[in-house]
Amino acid sequence: MASAKKVYDAAQLLDGVVDQPAIQQAVTQILAAVGEDPQREGLLSTPDRVARAYSELLAGYRTDPVQLINDALFEVAYDDMVIVRDIEFFSLCEHHMLPFIGRAHVAYIPNGKVIGLSKIPRIVDMFSRRLQVQERLTRQVADFLCDAINPLGAGVVVEALHMCSMMRGVKKHDARMTTSTMVGSFRSNPSTRQEFMDNLARGAERLNF
Repeated sequence: MASAKKVYDAAQLLDGVVDQPAIQQAVTQILAAVGEDPQREGLLSTPDRVARAYSELLAGYRTDPVQLINDALFEVAYDDMVIVRDIEFFSLCEHHMLPFIGRAHVAYIPNGKVIGLSKIPRIVDMFSRRLQVQERLTRQVADFLCDAINPLGAGVVVEALHMCSMMRGVKKHDARMTTSTMVGSFRSNPSTRQEFMDNLARGAERLNF
């Protein structure tokens, strides 16, 4: 897991716990700044609730990838494509700290090792539960998977709705963003890439958020 630790360090994960009192103080200041009364009944517990919510929403900063994988790597004589699709996720846009939600589709071709099925959604969660941009999230999932099991190739496609473009700015409610990262044979071999995309297209009617 030295290679996975490399990705862990490069991602600048944080040690320790969230400074909830600091978040509570900041939320109280925001409430006052927008003209609300932080002392009215409905808002008295809001700073505490927001602080606890951010601890959960940004838990990916404190996820140890070594513990996440937990030795769930298995030697298998299998070299055909493995796909885990429709992995639901939520994240916070780092530009406005508003949510973006969607689904990730992850595929790889084993090179003597496979990773436990439940670990791929956990990898997506680890990187999505941070302040993010979708492009970086997509790349981080692919890089981490490649460092963990050194597959012959890997592909990640992420589709998401962004609240920052739905609720403010251009206010386009149905605009979705799709990002992809192709590594190894998924990039160099068009037929491998097409097999992955064809598998996604066959289930496209189910991609309703």
